[in-house]
Amino acid sequence: MTHSVAGPQPRAKRQAGFTLLEAIVALVLIGSAGMALFGWINNNILALGRIHDINARSEATVNILEYMDRVNPMLTPEGGAPLGAYAIKWQASPISNIAEGANYPRGISLYQMALYSTVVSVKSTGGEAWFELTLQQVGYKKVRDNIVED
Repeated sequence: MTHSVAGPQPRAKRQAGFTLLEAIVALVLIGSAGMALFGWINNNILALGRIHDINARSEATVNILEYMDRVNPMLTPEGGAPLGAYAIKWQASPISNIAEGANYPRGISLYQMALYSTVVSVKSTGGEAWFELTLQQVGYKKVRDNIVED
């Protein structure tokens, strides 16, 4: 009987490093993560832009309300004014009848009044329409002199 002595079988050489398939999978994973990160950053930049616009409009609204608080719509039913980086124009129309003011304790006052609806249009310095506000204001005018009764 002959025994053949089997020695160690030669092993197949293993390649060191990545195979092409592994490299492609790694690139797909990195690309997918990069695209997701890009989308997230883009959404945050868009949200930041919207917040900036809302803050600018809010600041402008406060300034416009402060300015329009000094406008008497009965005496100045339309007009305009530059306010820094934007300009306003307003148009007021009465929404109530003109009424005589009441004087305490009796009689009528020196003034007539009415309620007005005022539309304020806001434009940027380039003349581009930005937004509109509608306000309700009391208009008044002096129609009598102060007469002291004895």
